[in-house]
Amino acid sequence: MTAYRLAWTTPAGELLAIEPDDGEVTAHAPALAAAYNDPHNARLLGHGSLLTASDVQEHYTMLREAGAHGFLLMRDGVLAGDGDLRAIADGAAEFAFLIASPGAQGKGLGTRFALMIHAFAFRSLMLDRLYAAVVPDNLASRRVFEKLGYVVDDGPRARSFGDAGDVVLRLDRASFLRDRAPMLDEIRIAARQMPR
Repeated sequence: MTAYRLAWTTPAGELLAIEPDDGEVTAHAPALAAAYNDPHNARLLGHGSLLTASDVQEHYTMLREAGAHGFLLMRDGVLAGDGDLRAIADGAAEFAFLIASPGAQGKGLGTRFALMIHAFAFRSLMLDRLYAAVVPDNLASRRVFEKLGYVVDDGPRARSFGDAGDVVLRLDRASFLRDRAPMLDEIRIAARQMPR
């Protein structure tokens, strides 16, 4: 299986998004579980049950088996969060992400990582549209999506990506590439070999 490594040198640091192998997931699963379970993050993610490191490992296995792309997000070599492109079909996918530390949220890091994964989605995977579902209280994530050019979409296709009560947003490839072209050239996308 081919996996990908996205890299971008920014004023916020050296940013890296990697599709992890099982060992990398195992190494970071406890920190990701703690981030998902943080009361601030859990409220914004819209979940109430506690997740374990095993749940995180299972999530990444399920993403891989479904043909999705799950990424660990690193800043200067330290785990900063995770993100993924899931439910990939008919030229579309759902995008989701989390900056793990509430103290690091709202400072542009999520937008930068999102730009990296969007560059991959639209330039490498050649997707036509991305969707994102946000719980209504998650204003910070909604701001990130709006900065990227997303618009609210209540159509049936969009609603299929969200739970009842979620705000669902959509971004099309052409407008994203038009608005972000110069910046996207700074993002390096490369295949990485995965252990068998």
